Amino acid sequence: MTNTGSDGGSGPRRAPEVRTTGGRLRGRWHGDLAVFLGIPYARPPVGPLHLAPPTPARPWDGVREADAFGESPPQSRALGPIAGPESATGSGDWLTVNVWTPAPAATGLPVLVWIYGGVYLIGTSDGPTYDGTALARRGAVVVTFNYRLGAEGFGHFDGALPNRGLLDQVAALRWVRENAAAFGGDPDRVTVFGESAGAGSIAALLAMPRAAGLFHRAVAQSVPGPFYGPALASDIAAAVAAGLGAAPTLAALAPVDPGALRDAADAVLRALERYEPRWGRAARARMPFAPVVDGEVLPYAPWEALRRGASRDVELMVGHTRDETRLFTALAGRIGRITEEEAAATLDWFAPGAAGRAAYRRAHPTADPTTLHDLVMSDWLFRMPSLHLARAHTAGGGTSYTYELTWEAPGMGGVLGACHGLDVPLVFGTLRGGIAALLLGEEPTAEAVALSAEMGDAWVAFAGAGDPGWAPHCPGKRLTRVLSARPHTAPYPEETSRRIWTDHEFTALEPVTGAD
Repeated sequence: MTNTGSDGGSGPRRAPEVRTTGGRLRGRWHGDLAVFLGIPYARPPVGPLHLAPPTPARPWDGVREADAFGESPPQSRALGPIAGPESATGSGDWLTVNVWTPAPAATGLPVLVWIYGGVYLIGTSDGPTYDGTALARRGAVVVTFNYRLGAEGFGHFDGALPNRGLLDQVAALRWVRENAAAFGGDPDRVTVFGESAGAGSIAALLAMPRAAGLFHRAVAQSVPGPFYGPALASDIAAAVAAGLGAAPTLAALAPVDPGALRDAADAVLRALERYEPRWGRAARARMPFAPVVDGEVLPYAPWEALRRGASRDVELMVGHTRDETRLFTALAGRIGRITEEEAAATLDWFAPGAAGRAAYRRAHPTADPTTLHDLVMSDWLFRMPSLHLARAHTAGGGTSYTYELTWEAPGMGGVLGACHGLDVPLVFGTLRGGIAALLLGEEPTAEAVALSAEMGDAWVAFAGAGDPGWAPHCPGKRLTRVLSARPHTAPYPEETSRRIWTDHEFTALEPVTGAD
């Protein structure tokens, strides 16, 4: 990133500098924004700190250049080219934050802190999709950061503190609280927002005593339902360790190279069908890792915690897309190719019991197998967990706002519908390159540009004042913002699915009883 602009016409503008708790930073101007990249919030979790909770970063002398993203954490290679870039230096300097600010000398700007998704297996703050430029120009300080993934962040090993990826997030939020004012932000107006695994992380943070007071509002975009109990998480960890010929303990695995640990987890991911009898829906959904309801770091599953009143003082906006899992079906080349037998198996695995299976058949008697498969998976994996999180927060005394994105992605020949991840480039305003090119095509339409502005404005307004521009969700009316070509507020659109799942409890998954 290069300096742009000038200082009153007298020459190149001086690079922006700020003082943080770690020391002075020199960023770069990006048009009218000051941007600071690759700032350490914790020490590299390698060597003696491997598989340990995050340790605060060491301070530095002089002025540190903050003009390049930090290294990405190890990325699953089993998911193909969608993983983020990985550095080959092996320094383990993964735990870094990035800041976009419209006015580092200002005070009191709302702060938006992004938590990326990626099945808890992939993700990085590097890259064009999570560029904070457009959101910052709407009047907010935007922060992105890296956290540990896969076995590094969520492997449940004996002797290792669980949920290290979530603890990284807590450490990053502490850094934000301590340093937001240096960038013009208000440490008392911090909003976390995230999608998919990032939204699942936010649901966990809402339930974690260690995260209390670190943020004041939250936006959870497509909350995934899977959270794991200790027995299931330990069983998965044992399978990963067995691939290395090691015990599933901190003592045995701390000396293992992070790349080797990632490869062992990938071997389990590639063979998940073999584990279905024991791991049930966790294996069937191809999710070897998720936050663990361990009773210490994460005392309860988020839905139970929010019903109990956890984070009732945090205003919550939560929503989902209409056709969540259609993206996965399209990328697998299965649009129109799901068989009736496969759709029936999806109902058996993921619908809420025999009554739920029958209700889906009655409500959608003419649905083709692909449509039925995608509907059930979307409900189990994202739509109903998101709705139930809003419902639980309201029941616990909190304020919730809900939305559904129904605008259809024009990419891939128009087969995607309103698919998973479509909200991300729309919120960020990153409508070209990266994932946006797949979802939106090479050039965004006027509708995409207008909807992106609508969503970006709503997210920043919520961060600023706790009001995105529509009525809160309540049990009777269930008012929801429908994000379409003509955004409007209406009763929750997925009433049929809501009724099917109304009595279901989203709880931590455990091994299948009686499995070998």
